[in-house]
Amino acid sequence: MRATATSSTARKVIGSLGVLGAAAAVAGMGTFGTFTDSTSAVGTTISSGTVDIDLTQPVVMPFTAAGLVPGDSVTRAFTLKNAGTTDFSSITLDSTPTNSPQSVLTTDITNGLQLSVKSCSTAYAQNGNAVTCSGVEKTLLTGPAAVSKTLTSPASLVSGQSDNIAITYTLPAAAGNGFQGKSADLSLVFTAQQRAAGAR
Repeated sequence: MRATATSSTARKVIGSLGVLGAAAAVAGMGTFGTFTDSTSAVGTTISSGTVDIDLTQPVVMPFTAAGLVPGDSVTRAFTLKNAGTTDFSSITLDSTPTNSPQSVLTTDITNGLQLSVKSCSTAYAQNGNAVTCSGVEKTLLTGPAAVSKTLTSPASLVSGQSDNIAITYTLPAAAGNGFQGKSADLSLVFTAQQRAAGAR
């Protein structure tokens, strides 16, 4: 009986030693040295751009006119600037009637009020109701008074650049007696669209 007990105890001890030996072997695997290397730190700064379009009047004058007859117009000078940090893909002008019901001056797209936006390579001179360009002038937009339209190649598509613009509403010479004594209220809003996204 004692011999059997001794043999059983020996087997248990040997088994325990085997477990300890395996644990030591696993622990020993992490003790080997390795060579490493790292690059120098590269400073990186990422920031988002801003879309900012600004409209100002060099000579502040109310954009109102009364008593127009066929062939008359009203023009005011403005500066349209890309004041943001990113280029624009487009600039759209929305000329929206705000009176209800709308006047024939804005519902008649042929003989009613017509809108034009022009730019000048130099600042427009506003003398009373007259606006003149002493440089090179080009048309950015034409259409009826109530319109939503994209400007044609304005300089202010580029960040930091400006356009000297003249906005004109004209009552066509063909306007008949049905246009007498009418009035129209309009809201003018320029909207800039960010440039196309891409790799920077």
